[in-house]
Amino acid sequence: MKAIRVHEFGGPEVLRYEEVPTPEPGPGEVRVRIEAVGVNFIDTYHRRGWYPVPRPFTPGVEGAGVVDALGPDVTEFKVGEPVAYALQLGSYAEYAVVPEEKLVPVPKSMDSLKAAAAMVQGMTAHYLSHDTFPLEEEHRALIHAAAGGTGRLLVQMAKIRGATVYATVSTEEKAELARSAGADHVIRYTEEDFLEAVQRLTDGQGVHVVYDSVGAATFDKGLDCLTLRGTMVLFGQASGPVPPLDPQILNQKGSLFLTRPSLGHYVATRHELLHRAFDVLEWIAAGELELRIDRIFPLAEAAEAHRYLEARQTKGKVLLVP
Repeated sequence: MKAIRVHEFGGPEVLRYEEVPTPEPGPGEVRVRIEAVGVNFIDTYHRRGWYPVPRPFTPGVEGAGVVDALGPDVTEFKVGEPVAYALQLGSYAEYAVVPEEKLVPVPKSMDSLKAAAAMVQGMTAHYLSHDTFPLEEEHRALIHAAAGGTGRLLVQMAKIRGATVYATVSTEEKAELARSAGADHVIRYTEEDFLEAVQRLTDGQGVHVVYDSVGAATFDKGLDCLTLRGTMVLFGQASGPVPPLDPQILNQKGSLFLTRPSLGHYVATRHELLHRAFDVLEWIAAGELELRIDRIFPLAEAAEAHRYLEARQTKGKVLLVP
């Protein structure tokens, strides 16, 4: 089969399109014929070596397709069934072997493109808005990168839960995407300082929570956007990692809370995975949650997909198709 392989850490150019053996499923494993692959920032972290994994490896932690073969002891799935998964390395390929407990059945009304686009970003938006900081009607939330794949889904879920949303974006086109997702206030950080805008829009009160997937470029000012005992949710580092922090700063700025969550800790059990995935997939299938696919690249052009993602120009989900 064809797959993308990484032999050394580095830029997008290290992503090689190669012929590799088709994997065989072992006990409790399922081989999936991949029809669509989700591209996520964690893929670039793996490629760069920020989140090191043994080399050589096939990147990608999210995919959707059809069950192609079953290993011994598989009981939940059958050959030909549409499935999707997240947080299993190796999806930049024509086939992937996935543990049964990580697979999720896909509604028959949903195609593989949407299923692949929904898993990581949809479940991330779900845990952020429902569990890391459970939003309620009285809450004010600042969401960075609000027109991106995760950001736009997070805006929609924040509005479902009744919160007031302050969204940051870079362009007017992205501002329209954030507004159409339900953002109450859209801040173009290229034209005005987002801290000054938040203080103005909240009459100096600040927000209860900042959802920050950008990292180094936004973190410090984000802390200053928070109200007393507010919560900084740092869940990504698209602009680079945040430097070490003296905990005393959290005290000085108002007894703030800081968390650095990841999806894996919020789908730690089979029950939790199915609960989150079913919520997201069913909301999309019912039209209650709008999923926006921005660009689709052939698998062989994975390097171009990474360049596009890292340029921070995305306006929705980026996919690869074998």
